[in-house]
Amino acid sequence: MTKRFSYIQPQGGSMVQNHKLESPHPRRPPIVKVIIGALIAGGIIIFIFNRFREANAPPKPVAVAAPQVTTVTALGRLEPQGEVIKLTAPTSNQGTRVEQLLVKEGDVVRGGQAIAVMENRDRLLASMREAEKKVAVAKAQLAQVRAGAKQGELTARGAEINRLQAELAGDIKTQQATIARLEAQLKGDEVTQQATINRLEAELAGQRQSLKATVARIGAERRNATADVQRYESLYKEGVISSQEVDRRRLSAETSTQQLVESQATLTRTIATLEQQIKEARATLDKTRATQQQQINEARATRDKTIASTQQQINEAKGTLAQTAEVRPTDVTFAQAEIESAVATVERIRAELALAYIRAPKNGRILKINTRAGETVGNEGVVDFGETNQMYAVAEVYQSDIAKIRRGQKVQVSSDSLTQKLQGTVDWIGYQVQRQNIINSDPSSNIDSRIIEVHVKLDDVSSLQAARFTNLQVQTVIQL
Repeated sequence: MTKRFSYIQPQGGSMVQNHKLESPHPRRPPIVKVIIGALIAGGIIIFIFNRFREANAPPKPVAVAAPQVTTVTALGRLEPQGEVIKLTAPTSNQGTRVEQLLVKEGDVVRGGQAIAVMENRDRLLASMREAEKKVAVAKAQLAQVRAGAKQGELTARGAEINRLQAELAGDIKTQQATIARLEAQLKGDEVTQQATINRLEAELAGQRQSLKATVARIGAERRNATADVQRYESLYKEGVISSQEVDRRRLSAETSTQQLVESQATLTRTIATLEQQIKEARATLDKTRATQQQQINEARATRDKTIASTQQQINEAKGTLAQTAEVRPTDVTFAQAEIESAVATVERIRAELALAYIRAPKNGRILKINTRAGETVGNEGVVDFGETNQMYAVAEVYQSDIAKIRRGQKVQVSSDSLTQKLQGTVDWIGYQVQRQNIINSDPSSNIDSRIIEVHVKLDDVSSLQAARFTNLQVQTVIQL
């Protein structure tokens, strides 16, 4: 900075020194002002943007307490107390037919009431009557032994032995005649079937020879026709004959070719047909031979069985005669044992006869008839039986919810098929985790869940309403 000095002539004629300095604060350049203005404007913009963002920001979530679970819902089914029982024939009667069905679906039955009669009832009744007669005979024999032998009785015993021997001889002759007849019939059938086979084989040989000759003849005609075509084509090229004549020869050659193909097919078809007939005739022969041989074997077995049975009766009659002829304490003891054995047989048959009746094990209702009169008892048994006076709802509770279930909890059961909701209480909780059996109709639900069965006992009013809906799918709501 430079200083300028000037001298001013003051008044009074004296000289005074006067100096003037430039301003100590020079003017600011324009760029500084621009920077300051930009900073101020940027601060204002940032302030406004933060206020706008705070105004539009979503509200912070407010923590809400989780609702308390008060129920457990599960699918289930209705079933009577003790589940559905399939009443079937005893093991010894499996595969037999039902002779008579004594109930209808929906009938209420008492414990011990007969539900069905098996086909072996009449046979067992006859066997029991026969066994009872044997008991009477054994008692009579004991009385006879104690009374002592009589000459007339000894004679009668001998006559019984003679009768059995004569009966045995007659049975042997009858059975032998049956065997001889079956053997003769077998021989005749074998001769007839063999003659049929021979005839078919001869016919096959004749047809094969005849048809082969036909094929050979037509083949020769075809070759001749082919040669004619070639010859006529040469003549046609030389201009000796017309094209129509060549076409006729070609047609004749094609006809011969077609006849050759048909005759060969006829040969093959005829031979196949006759060979099939021969095969069927031989199969019929084998089947006839096997069937009649089986009948012969059965007749021989019947003969042997008859001989053995009648011989046993003869031996028994001889033993009885010897026993009657001599009275000893041991004879009395033996006769007493015979009575006891016969009585035991009666008791055994009576027990088997009891099994010929299918009875209700307790009071209940017939839910479904699986086998009707005249049908054979299968794996489904004869009837489905249940104690419907007390119904249960079996709920399939997820394994994750089973810890919440306690005995005595109130349960509400509902279904579209029920006019009103059923009421019950948890009666029993299962001990086995198993796969879910009742599938929800919702496709998004888990269809392979692990569940535990919870048995809900319905009250009397609900049991009465549910009695007609065994196995009905229901929705259960268990109050925790």
